[in-house]
Amino acid sequence: MAKIDFGGVSEEVITSDEFSLEKAREVLKNEVVAVIGYGVQGPGQALNMRDNGINVIVGQREGGKSWDRAVADGFVPGKTLFPIEEAAKKGTIIQYLLSDAGQVSSWPKLKACLNPGDALYFSHGFGIVYKDQTGIIPPKNVDVILVAPKGSGRTVRTNFLDGSGINSSFAVYRDFTGRAKERTVATGIAIGSGYLFSTTFEKEVHSDLTGERGVLMGCLAGVMEAQYNLLRKHGHSPSEAFNETVEELTQSLIRLVAENGMDWMFGNCSTTAQRGALDWSPKFRDAVIPLFDELYESVISGKETKRVLEVNSAADYREKLQEELDVIKNSEMWKAGAAVRALRPERR
Repeated sequence: MAKIDFGGVSEEVITSDEFSLEKAREVLKNEVVAVIGYGVQGPGQALNMRDNGINVIVGQREGGKSWDRAVADGFVPGKTLFPIEEAAKKGTIIQYLLSDAGQVSSWPKLKACLNPGDALYFSHGFGIVYKDQTGIIPPKNVDVILVAPKGSGRTVRTNFLDGSGINSSFAVYRDFTGRAKERTVATGIAIGSGYLFSTTFEKEVHSDLTGERGVLMGCLAGVMEAQYNLLRKHGHSPSEAFNETVEELTQSLIRLVAENGMDWMFGNCSTTAQRGALDWSPKFRDAVIPLFDELYESVISGKETKRVLEVNSAADYREKLQEELDVIKNSEMWKAGAAVRALRPERR
């Protein structure tokens, strides 16, 4: 492990310099990695491992869109693509990458397919940490491990293809074989992680659920909508309101933050923008602290997971989800966004 200083706090991380792809291949040479689920995380992780020379098979329900997508991506029915239970029986590292609700409904059948010494792999601590709600309690004769990419499944793949990789956390919940950590890190390198940092199943799910509902998605969407609506209320055009709220952030400023940090982005803006950002960022921080406290407590208490399982397990879940997404899509703000994106020079 490499010891890195994170703002005065020392932390050990694993990079491909310490644990090379060649070493990962050696660790995994006798393993069959069964990727169960080909929806969000499954494609990126499966394709990256296949490209890296790992023995990968996919388990997916036959006849659906995800099965067809796996076929289109080159997985061959009967050779590298199987129904879920058959793939799970063939695998020695079983990557359980169905949705959280899907994991709950499929768990009894999946559990019956596990063999002694297998590794049960997650990319989210949800099922294990909230076992009282999910019922996911692995047998004691398997390793239980986690590699959680810090990004969408699509980004796992695109970052791999452009050579940058995506950072991932890793954890070992149970080490039955004595090789659990080695298997975890090897798989993390094989899926294309930029670097790996240690966590626990509990910390992963607590931070992940907070982040998704907070800065990464929920907070971002809510703040954007609030500013857009404010500008429109005061007579600004949809184009002006959207550009000042979303386009400048996503096409310019956030790229500067990614490149060298928030201070560097501030330092490369106008002096007027600098002054406003420095004066107002503490006010926004202080205003949302109570909301984040409420959010974190809701995560820790299990309220958020209960909500997820109740809603996402409903028979009409997909129809209702699409209705909610359509409300966003059909709002003036995001219709303006579609028009602005169509006008970008590279799209002409």
